[in-house]
Amino acid sequence: MYKIAIAGASTLLGKELKEALSESPLAAAEMMLLDEAEGLGLLDQVGDEATFIKAIEPDTFEHVDFTFFCGSVGMTQRHWRQALRDGSTVLDLSGALDQETGVLVRAPWIGADEGGADLFTPAIVPAHPAALALALIMERLQAGVPVQRASATVLLPASEFGRAAMDELHQQTVNLLSFQTLPRELFDAQVAYNLLSGFGENAKVSVGLVEARVRRHFAGLAGNRWPELTLQAILAPVFHGHAFSIAVELERPVEISTLEDALSGDHLDLVLEDTDSPSNLAATGQSDVLVRLRPEPGARNPAETRRLWLWAATDNLRLYALNAVDCALDLRRLRPQGTVQ
Repeated sequence: MYKIAIAGASTLLGKELKEALSESPLAAAEMMLLDEAEGLGLLDQVGDEATFIKAIEPDTFEHVDFTFFCGSVGMTQRHWRQALRDGSTVLDLSGALDQETGVLVRAPWIGADEGGADLFTPAIVPAHPAALALALIMERLQAGVPVQRASATVLLPASEFGRAAMDELHQQTVNLLSFQTLPRELFDAQVAYNLLSGFGENAKVSVGLVEARVRRHFAGLAGNRWPELTLQAILAPVFHGHAFSIAVELERPVEISTLEDALSGDHLDLVLEDTDSPSNLAATGQSDVLVRLRPEPGARNPAETRRLWLWAATDNLRLYALNAVDCALDLRRLRPQGTVQ
């Protein structure tokens, strides 16, 4: 029996993580829901039992095996060392710790991810879901034929920046349709019916920071096994789901069937029908990355290609939560079991 704390339990990611844990081998664990001011006292449910979201106290993390930080960067920075001192394994999904010394970025789904976590590892950062999706695709393609170069555009949803971002996008959409002034407190820009690579100078969130984080995490997962990925992030006027436009050039022409075989398997769902194009809506609730392959048009031999385009989509919150749970399952070997006599 493990004890698990979710710090930031009232956030979108915190709620998704709670659901993922309840469907995992850790479902029998004792769960403690934590948050700061905006989430305190809210009634929630763990399994069949109702519970309240509590504040973080000086003794909160005592006897806690795993602490997932899903809230603000500030919350993680204030409390992660406290959890570490109390013997808890820290998993950070807030974006606060991936540049801390000794902290590892992990994705157990990536075959060559050796991790290297041991008793001296201060914290684990489950890889950002966009980096994880791109790494899965690159790893599978590389198994078919070496990739020479690759570039990707990542379309981010409002949920990337939390509930307040979704609320502002919704209110902007409503106000535009009724010819009213747009709220700009978070983005300091019009995000409804718009595509943006950056926000206003007074914005409280940043596309650039997310882009840099995805690039760091992808590089950490890739090591020296794949070529550098050229990456750009864009905010799309949608609420949920990542979408990816990926261009790949291989070292030599290869049969389309070989690439299709490479892209099929665990965690990737290759879409072959034109009518079932991957989309953020189609990916909702899915645990896999939806991918569609399009070979270079006008190739001399239509059965093979050297250049290809990929269109992919994922449920960003679910993928993040599932990876975090798998990281915890992988780290169970470091937790002491039984009683010393």
